Amino acid sequence: MKSSPAIQAAIDLTAGAAGGTACVLTGQPFDTMKVKMQTFPNLYRGLTDCCLKTYSQVGFRGFYKGTSPALIANIAENSVLFMCYGFCQQVVRKVVGLDKQAKLGDLQNAAAGSFASAFAALVLCPTELVKCRLQTMYEMETSGKIAQSQNTVWSVVKSILRKDGPLGFYHGLSSTLLREVPGYFFFFGGYELSRSFFASGRSKDELGITALYSGLKPTIIRAFPANGALFLAYEYSRKLMMNQFEAY
Repeated sequence: MKSSPAIQAAIDLTAGAAGGTACVLTGQPFDTMKVKMQTFPNLYRGLTDCCLKTYSQVGFRGFYKGTSPALIANIAENSVLFMCYGFCQQVVRKVVGLDKQAKLGDLQNAAAGSFASAFAALVLCPTELVKCRLQTMYEMETSGKIAQSQNTVWSVVKSILRKDGPLGFYHGLSSTLLREVPGYFFFFGGYELSRSFFASGRSKDELGITALYSGLKPTIIRAFPANGALFLAYEYSRKLMMNQFEAY
């Protein structure tokens, strides 16, 4: 049974949400260390020092500070990203004069991913702002920049609304777009190129788990497991849903 564009979009949306959840749960501790070291560069001597101080000050839960907004951010971002990725692939096909069912090249898929990231940035920016503030909450409290009562998601949201209004959630949107649009070109381009490389004559859809896991410290360390988990969850949940739908 042929899937309609609406059903295909719903499948991509759901698979993107599954991928975003897997990415957060895998990479959140490394993301927390990255945000702390970027926000307070003079407070930590390195990654190990940051890890040890975080554990001694807050305990293990300190590594997962900001997980709720991070989950919302990544689920929202990846849901929109992969849903728009499908639409942007159709736009690229139309621009280059290909049939609607034609396979795109790796660079064409990279361009589609880059276009899709602009839409994803609109939902990422507000949740990323709240997440980063929660991740650096301990340092901001001890430095006196915020009151100790402002340590929950809702208190951060209210603080932003009170100071800057709704548009305050979009502080940094331009820099987010400057990061996301070229970044996702290489993100999707690298993913598609690696799939082509590991396919070795087979269909790229036949690749298994090993191929997805082949191939600034906390960012690099986080990148491999988190993005591997992202694409693994996306590909397998999408394939499962497509197979279930085609069975009817």
